[in-house]
Amino acid sequence: MSGHIVIGFCGGSGSGKSTLARKVKEEFKDQATVVSMDSFYKAQPDTTYEQRTHTNYDHPDAFDADIMLQCVKDLKEGRDTKVPIYDFTIHNRSAAPWETVKSTPIIVLDGILLFAFPQLVELMDVKVFVDTDADVRILRRVHRDVIRRGRSVDSVIDQYLKTVKPMHETYVEPYKRLADIIVPEGGHNSVAREMIFALLRERLRRMQG
Repeated sequence: MSGHIVIGFCGGSGSGKSTLARKVKEEFKDQATVVSMDSFYKAQPDTTYEQRTHTNYDHPDAFDADIMLQCVKDLKEGRDTKVPIYDFTIHNRSAAPWETVKSTPIIVLDGILLFAFPQLVELMDVKVFVDTDADVRILRRVHRDVIRRGRSVDSVIDQYLKTVKPMHETYVEPYKRLADIIVPEGGHNSVAREMIFALLRERLRRMQG
């Protein structure tokens, strides 16, 4: 076993995968690093805000998968790496310097299309699919995008119907079969959460022992 454990949390937008990833970080503190797929949306330097609002952000082509792949490889090989910063209020990559991410024993990946990229899947030691009902996911998405990302309710609903829902059915739901663990309700499922913690503790013990 290598000196690093890569665990990936995949699931639909608003499923609770980011909450679960954050819970792992809170539990293992400096032993865990979280890398969000959201950071790797492609930069769109020569576009207007209006043009960017019509981008399909739930399609694999929206992501710089090669950059994410290299970042994960760096972390798994024990090297710190740099991750771009994405600004959801402008639908574009931020001009701020890339963030340094430290290599730790536990590397947590979080993303809606995480399992749609075979080379990323190959790097994962544990694959978790967070399975949450569609009505719960859309309500969570509306709350998140309006409160934290400055979006209007109408724009969130329009985007959900035009791209989020059909892309979920094409690029997210079918990949559930790749998961080692399926978790209903994400970070709020305390039983599943504790099982994942126990699995990671055992992997750490074997890795370090």
